[in-house]
Amino acid sequence: MPESTPMAERFRGYLPVVVDVETGGFNELTDALLQIAAVLIDIDDAGQLYCAETVSCHVVPFEGANLDPKSMEVNGIDVHHPFRLALDEKQALPKIFKPIREAIKHHSCRKAILVGHNAHFDLKFINAAAARAGIKRNPFHPFSTFDTVTLAGLAYGQTVLARSVNSAGLEWDPSEAHSAIYDAEMTAFLFCKIVNEYSFVQP
Repeated sequence: MPESTPMAERFRGYLPVVVDVETGGFNELTDALLQIAAVLIDIDDAGQLYCAETVSCHVVPFEGANLDPKSMEVNGIDVHHPFRLALDEKQALPKIFKPIREAIKHHSCRKAILVGHNAHFDLKFINAAAARAGIKRNPFHPFSTFDTVTLAGLAYGQTVLARSVNSAGLEWDPSEAHSAIYDAEMTAFLFCKIVNEYSFVQP
């Protein structure tokens, strides 16, 4: 058995990884996955969580994928932009999954658990893309998540990400919102702050 680590002990062998996706709609089976960002979480000697690394990738819409005009207006993504440097799902997901698997191994964890704001939305798009790409080694737990909507509702009485971030004493920049990287990093800061402020005692 691998040696236990503080991170493995903190969440029963699961490594929290904060994810945000930008998409062409709300249906993971028909709408395009356009951008993925993942923030790896680490833990210091005092047991405090912090954001360690952000990995991200623009994604080429899969063949026949829907791009809902309302969603595209919100995320502001131009799928034909020459500097977007997007990868198809078979290339994009391994780019995101590799550092997550390395972190799982480093912390002697069993699997990653997705952290997100409305986390089920992000997980269902990741799982659908992995299925389309034929990727069988998805590092994430298939259905369990940590949702900062619930955590922020408990801690601050807020459910909207921007308001939750502000209530946590962090600054929110509306001009950066709906970028997968920005939203993932702000969600990660929020998650770490709430968890770090919660007085957790090992049994």
